[in-house]
Amino acid sequence: MFHRLRQDINSIIERDPAARNAWEVLTCYPGLQAIVMHRWAHWCWTHQMKWLGRFISYLARIITGIEIHPGATIGRRVFIDHGFGVVIGETAEVGDDCTIYQGVTLGGTSLHTGTKRHPTLARGVIVGAGAKVLGGFTVGEYAKVGSNAVLLKPVPPGATAVGNPAHIVQKEVNAVPNPFAAYGVTPNGDDPLSKALRGLIENAVKQEQRIEQLVATMKAAGLECQSVPECDKLNSAQLNKLVE
Repeated sequence: MFHRLRQDINSIIERDPAARNAWEVLTCYPGLQAIVMHRWAHWCWTHQMKWLGRFISYLARIITGIEIHPGATIGRRVFIDHGFGVVIGETAEVGDDCTIYQGVTLGGTSLHTGTKRHPTLARGVIVGAGAKVLGGFTVGEYAKVGSNAVLLKPVPPGATAVGNPAHIVQKEVNAVPNPFAAYGVTPNGDDPLSKALRGLIENAVKQEQRIEQLVATMKAAGLECQSVPECDKLNSAQLNKLVE
């Protein structure tokens, strides 16, 4: 127990620049306290003392503001940063080295008892503040879920999901441990819908230029072109700013 506690404290110090020493983490970090109390509750839950497990979970919720069902499976070195308002459901599974920020919900969309209703976070997943991960699917290793995303489908390993509903921003073919990204924010990340719109804008501008070239060539060759009303030209820079 004490070995796992030391691992938890060291992992928090590595991931949070505000953590100054082990004593501060042990006494002032509700995420760590919630994890420790969950281990007590989970032990009771798996040893047929379910009421006691739920009661310990209830006490942890009062003390820390973090609600973890005693039936949930939490791995090693899981860091719940700030943590207030985090809810983790009964059949949720959180892998080793995951990071979860405040306001996150690992919830279920099914009402059938005894089924896998809540998500599974594989090793190293980062879930940003306010994100909602809903359903019995898996978020792959070292994937990231952006802040306030509403995730309703699986995420491949190494990918980043943002938006409501969440879309995949980037996907690495060979997932490897990525540098830690606070709140699941990926450098140079971009919304896939914005990328698609910018692509359509650039394509429309190029088509407009090509049509002008064709009309000029036809006129130079002495071919008559039916006159069409002039309209404002597309301003790709201005439209791209609107998309952003």
